[in-house]
Amino acid sequence: MSEQKIIEVHGLTKKFGKLTAVDHLELNVYRGDVFGFLGPNGAGKSTTIRMLLSLVKPTSGSIQIFGKPLSRERARILRRIGAIVEKSDFYLYLSAYKNLEILARISGIAHPEKRIREILELVRLTDRAHSKVKTFSHGMKQRLGIAQALLHDPELIILDEPSTGLDPRGVKEVRDLIFRLSKEEGKTIFISSHILKEIEQVANRLLIINKGAAQVEGTVEELLNSEQLSVTFEVDSLKKALKTLEHSQWISLLESARNNRLEFKLAKKSIPELTDKLVREQVKISAIIPRRSLEDYFLKITQGDL
Repeated sequence: MSEQKIIEVHGLTKKFGKLTAVDHLELNVYRGDVFGFLGPNGAGKSTTIRMLLSLVKPTSGSIQIFGKPLSRERARILRRIGAIVEKSDFYLYLSAYKNLEILARISGIAHPEKRIREILELVRLTDRAHSKVKTFSHGMKQRLGIAQALLHDPELIILDEPSTGLDPRGVKEVRDLIFRLSKEEGKTIFISSHILKEIEQVANRLLIINKGAAQVEGTVEELLNSEQLSVTFEVDSLKKALKTLEHSQWISLLESARNNRLEFKLAKKSIPELTDKLVREQVKISAIIPRRSLEDYFLKITQGDL
């Protein structure tokens, strides 16, 4: 990925009275990134996005986009951004093509016919171009909303919870579209979500936010492929398993033992060795359940434990 920063945020803070919605946030998005902005509902994601789009004024801190200060270059910057915040609005009794044509005229796009055809093909709606939007599924409407955001060929695309309310097929449609925008169109994409699995599948870098503050940031490869795992072994006899391990190096890695379940903090490469130890001592194992440390951390955040 390029080292050119597309979004650069320092000390970004937003207060609503006594409530601090965003608290001294730092983040960097580079050209070509699919940047995942993760956090539970109410973590400050949407407020941050509204500040990036100049819909909400920060209490303090700075935002630079395309290397320019948003506070002074707002109009020039926003012309280079496409965004979906909450749900897109359409004229339901008009076709997808007509909706895009109206927006193109409002936006001053000259000779929009070619661009509309290109965008409809990109979002896989060519065959429904002249169908009324009221006949569209929720997933199709999401893709049409993204088409609206892409009509002026922006360099940066900001998507706020684009998979909310979608069924599994709709989620896959939006995910495939994000892949195409990144790989085929070379767009930089900033996508917020409260679902770790969703971001894991599309992003190359991510940041987790909770209560307005950044908790962890890095590449998806670094954060999701950590060697440190939480591994649960389900066994037939907890007492026998503990006796087997009591004088071994494994006992220091044991986090909890209850209900015939042993939970360890392990390197991935150690799982076969521990399994072999238990099996050789005739401890029957019914399940081995690994979970990455980041997943544990994110679950704690979403469950309000932090």
